[in-house]
Amino acid sequence: MKHENKIALVTGSSRGLGRNIALQLARSGADVIVTYRSGRAAADEVVSEIAALGRKAMALQLDVSCVSSFVSCRGFLKNALFEEWGRETVDFLVNNAGIDLSKPFGEFAEEDFDDLMNVHFKGVFFLTQTLLPLIADGGRIVNTSTGLARFSIPGYSAYASMKGAVEVFTRYLAKELGSRDISANVVAPGIIETDFTRAALSHPGARAFMSQNIALGRVGVPDDIGGVVNFLCSEEGRWVNGQRLEASGGMLL
Repeated sequence: MKHENKIALVTGSSRGLGRNIALQLARSGADVIVTYRSGRAAADEVVSEIAALGRKAMALQLDVSCVSSFVSCRGFLKNALFEEWGRETVDFLVNNAGIDLSKPFGEFAEEDFDDLMNVHFKGVFFLTQTLLPLIADGGRIVNTSTGLARFSIPGYSAYASMKGAVEVFTRYLAKELGSRDISANVVAPGIIETDFTRAALSHPGARAFMSQNIALGRVGVPDDIGGVVNFLCSEEGRWVNGQRLEASGGMLL
């Protein structure tokens, strides 16, 4: 799976799953735009790791919850693409950035709901719309969802609902962008061990409970996900479109 002369933009790629996705794409030959909200040092480390693989990379500050910043971000990105690559488009957009917020349904405040909505659905919807002119014809859009959109674990009613919305949105993207030969798919991870899930996995018995309910018998790691995104961006994945691909090791089957 080679991505020669391809450029990927991966949101939230300074850490966790996004970092792994960025590195997997780079190992397959893509140059990568690494976005971060506040962790510039971590983003620079990922840029350095990608450079060590012989690929180009740059860090771009982006708060996916702030829709009003997207137009200026697009302008900066367009200029950076021309200066660094001599072109004005990216080939792959991976909407990965996210926050974790779990509470029982009865305790969920409107502010909590809005925080999740702004990052996980509103941000994904309008960032994709804003960057659409910068996505090359024949490009790929990959949105991250969650296994929690299929199975239910108390505390994640709002988070999973946002991801469910992303899954429907992705099918519409696939339908509406087909005329430009742009495919859109969803990767839905199960429980993956990152800093994003550290708190959830630290509860007594949580890791054992999760492992017992995964057919392959363990909690996932970032390498279990990055390769799936890499496949969807590859030539081998060209005929997969409008699909939800769950990568959970067979959780709660």
